[in-house]
Amino acid sequence: MPYDLSEINERARKDPAAFIRECDADYDAKIRHAADMIMENRANSPVVLISGPSGSGKTTTSKKIEEELNSRGITTHALAMDSYFRTVDEKSPRTADGKIDLESPFCLDMDLLSEHFDRLEHGQSIEVPKYLFAEQRRSDEVSETIRLGKNDIVVAEGIHALNDMLTDRHPNALKLYISARSNVEADSELVFKATWMRLVRRVVRDYKFRGASPEYTFSLWANVRRGEKKNISPFKDKADWKFDSSFPYEVSVMKSVAESMFCPVPTGTPRCEELRHICPAFELFDAIDTKYLLEDSLLTEFVGGGKYKYD
Repeated sequence: MPYDLSEINERARKDPAAFIRECDADYDAKIRHAADMIMENRANSPVVLISGPSGSGKTTTSKKIEEELNSRGITTHALAMDSYFRTVDEKSPRTADGKIDLESPFCLDMDLLSEHFDRLEHGQSIEVPKYLFAEQRRSDEVSETIRLGKNDIVVAEGIHALNDMLTDRHPNALKLYISARSNVEADSELVFKATWMRLVRRVVRDYKFRGASPEYTFSLWANVRRGEKKNISPFKDKADWKFDSSFPYEVSVMKSVAESMFCPVPTGTPRCEELRHICPAFELFDAIDTKYLLEDSLLTEFVGGGKYKYD
């Protein structure tokens, strides 16, 4: 269901703190539902696969699920699929312009990942690889050793977690798909796309925490979207349950942080004309100060100030 702009602005003006608390409570209910499903499926498989496109909030959602399961006596081990990137070499997949195609599942060592799931399901230990992103190679060291106990599960999170290369070999794993999926409308007309929400999240996060300029993130977005349509979206219907990780208050909160970043979209940027619609779209929303965000809000993954720690 789309969000209604007039309702968003009315609640943003009237009581933004209550607006945020109510929306976050709805999301926490989704977390509890996911935890219920995981516990029900534990006898079939201790493996949970979480997928979704860039900017969906997979990492924070995984952390919140882990918290909920821990409160129920279930020990959760987080497994980032990015640890299984292959060392870049002449065989690495590339885009049409010759650059490394980081959106391709063939950048990951799916065979090793699947083998590790097999070992975990049979009570054996695994040594999780360590990837040196700055050097684009796998380290000789391992990042950690994992072995599941009786009440343990492993949550594997990554954009390719629902790919056939994994799910065909592990059909009993519980599968979740997370994405910001709700647009904002005014009088039944689209005013802010859900995909724009994800881009806003990524631009802000990459600028604040990864040293990337908005222009640089803009330059990647066309290839990111291409990769989503080719490598992520086709597998989303494999999910046992789909999260909508958008929030009705989101654009109002992100407006104060991101609006200025979206005004100077450089000419020649792929999808330039679409990107230039985002800045004027912000003007339709009443702003909500980020100080109202709760410390465990999913949006703190992108704007900071939350209680969770991210590598």
